[in-house]
Amino acid sequence: MLNWFIQIGAVTALNLRNMGARAGSSAVAVVGITGVVIVFVAVLSIAAGFRAVLTDAGSPETALVMRAGSDSEMTSGLSLDQTRIIADAPGVRRQNGAALASAELFVIINIPKRTTGTDANVPLRGVQEAAFGVRENVQIVEGRTFEWGRNEIIAGRSAAGQFAGLEVGTEMRWGDNTWTVVGIFEADGTIAESEIWCDAGVLQPAYRRGSSFQAVYARLESEEAFDTFKDALTTDPRLNVDVIRQDEYYAAQSRILNAIITTIGFGIAGLMGIGAVFGAINTMYTAVAGRTREIATLRALGFSRGPVLISVMAEAALLSLAGGAIGGVLAYVGFNGYQTATMNWQTFSQVAFAFAVTPTLLVQGILCALVMGLLGGLLPAFRAARLPVVTALREL
Repeated sequence: MLNWFIQIGAVTALNLRNMGARAGSSAVAVVGITGVVIVFVAVLSIAAGFRAVLTDAGSPETALVMRAGSDSEMTSGLSLDQTRIIADAPGVRRQNGAALASAELFVIINIPKRTTGTDANVPLRGVQEAAFGVRENVQIVEGRTFEWGRNEIIAGRSAAGQFAGLEVGTEMRWGDNTWTVVGIFEADGTIAESEIWCDAGVLQPAYRRGSSFQAVYARLESEEAFDTFKDALTTDPRLNVDVIRQDEYYAAQSRILNAIITTIGFGIAGLMGIGAVFGAINTMYTAVAGRTREIATLRALGFSRGPVLISVMAEAALLSLAGGAIGGVLAYVGFNGYQTATMNWQTFSQVAFAFAVTPTLLVQGILCALVMGLLGGLLPAFRAARLPVVTALREL
C-alpha cells in the first residue's frame, strides 16, 4: 500500500512538472471553466443581493399586521379604528407614553429609471410618527425629514440612485398633490432604501383613500412578546387580521425571485458547463496522447494503473481549480456591489439592491469548476490507465 502511494506521488509530480509543455491546450480548459464560473457566480449574486436587502430589513421584535388572507401590503386594508386597536394591544413597546406602532399606506407610483428612462413602479409609503421608532435604522443623510401635514417626501438612498427626479429640492406630481423632496435617508442598505416616505395623513387624500391604511408595523417589548400580541389580535372579534414577524414577512417575499434566479443560474451554468467539460476532455486527451511514451515507460517499470489514472485526474483538478479561482476573482471584481433594481413579485414594485458575491457563492463556483474538471478528466484518465504497455512501447 505504501508503494502504491509512493507511485501516485511520483507520477503526479512528474505529470504536473510537464504541464508547461501543454500550456496551449491547458489554457483552453482553464478559460472555458473560468467563463462558466463567472456567469454562475454573477447570476447567483443577484439572488444573494436581493435576498440580503429583504432579510436584513426584518426584525423579530417587529410585527406586521395586515388584513386576514393578505399576502402583501398591496392586498391588505385596515380602518382607522382597527389600527388604534392594534396599537393598544398588549406587547407593544411604548416610548414616552406613545405606542411604537405605525399605521401605514402603501401605493405605487411611476418614476423613470436613470439608466433607461423607462417608467418603474416605485413604492410610496405613508407613515405615522412612530415609524422612525419602529425602524430605528432609518437615518437622514441629506436634507431633512418631512414635516407632518405637508406635501413633503424623503427618498431612500437606493431609490434616489436608481430613479430620476429624487434629488433634494425637486418637485414631483403624484396623485392629487405636488410633492417636494426634502431629504434622503439610509436604512443599512435594506429594502426601506428603495422606498419614498411621506406623512400618511397627507397621502390618504392625495389618493382618495379616506382614513384607511394597509398595514401596521409594531415594535414589540421583546421577541417573546410576539405570541401575546398575536393572540390578543387574532382573538379580538373586532378584528380580522394576520400577524407575522417582520423578518418572516420579508423572507417570504424573497423566495419567488430567489427561486427563479437560482433556477436560471444553474440552468445557464449547466449548459455552459457541458461545453467546458468537453473542452477539458479534449485537453486531457491531448495530454494523455503526448504522454504515451512516458506512461508506457512507467508501466514497464512496474507502475500500476491506479497511480497513472490519479495523475491524470490530478492534472484535470488542478486546471479546473485554476479556472474556478480566476472566475471567482473576476466575478467579485466585476459584479460585487453593482447597483441595480428589479421587480418584487409580491408587491409589483421595484427593489433597488446590490449584487452580492458572497464567500458561499465563491466556494460554490470553485466546487462547480472542480466537478467540471473531474468529469472532463475521467475518460482520458481511464484511457491512460488502460493503455496497453506493448502498444505504447512501439512508439518509443
